[in-house]
Amino acid sequence: MSDIFSNVNFLNGLYGALIAGLFTGVGGFAIYLKKKYTQNNINVLLNLAAGVMLSASFFALLVPSMERLIAVEDDIHVAGFLYCGAVSLGVALVWILNILLPHEHNNMVRHGPKFDLKKAWLFIIAISLHKLPEGLAVGVAYGAEEFVNPTSLVIGIALHNIPEGLTMAISLVAAGEAKLKSALTALIIGMIQPLGALCGLLLVGATATFIPLAMAMAGGTLLFVVINEILPETYGYKETEKSACAVFAGFIIMSYLFMVLGD
Repeated sequence: MSDIFSNVNFLNGLYGALIAGLFTGVGGFAIYLKKKYTQNNINVLLNLAAGVMLSASFFALLVPSMERLIAVEDDIHVAGFLYCGAVSLGVALVWILNILLPHEHNNMVRHGPKFDLKKAWLFIIAISLHKLPEGLAVGVAYGAEEFVNPTSLVIGIALHNIPEGLTMAISLVAAGEAKLKSALTALIIGMIQPLGALCGLLLVGATATFIPLAMAMAGGTLLFVVINEILPETYGYKETEKSACAVFAGFIIMSYLFMVLGD
């Protein structure tokens, strides 16, 4: 544990998470770009973000983790058990966090009739729950950069943070808050990600043999965020084909960036 700071790219991991978190603020200030955002606008943005996050989680964490475990474990069945267990643990950790902390999913985030400020903050807490596992994933990626390219993951999470910051700002404005205060709130919430990155860096730095398992666990946390938190918010409305196209587009764009950056 004493060699953590020398064995991992500690500062770069924190800087990467900080940059990704700042893009939540970029999304928050996007509240000024348009007088009114419709539910359809938000759905498309969130589904683009979901596609980006799915690609980043698979290619930056889950696939490299699987390849590394296969390489170091003599028994493929043990490798498979360890991999699936680590992914399941990541999913379970965020699931438990969702159960323990009060929050609310806002299915109609839009400008229009004002709704209760408490409800808006419960929705913001729901989004804030994403920031810890996302930061954790960045920290793990930088701690394991000999196996993966963490830059692609930072870009994916940063792009994902823009619509999340925007939805936070929209919910606060709809609840009667000023635009500037709403945008700054989104920026502050984004600063949770460096804390998650710190946890990820410490986790990987504890032992090098744990790196592929930490990568699989971090990938599992991102899968939960996409499948349980983002996609259910956008499906069920009309024009689901447009939502599906946005997911595919986000996945394809991020896959291209991953290939280019990993070259």
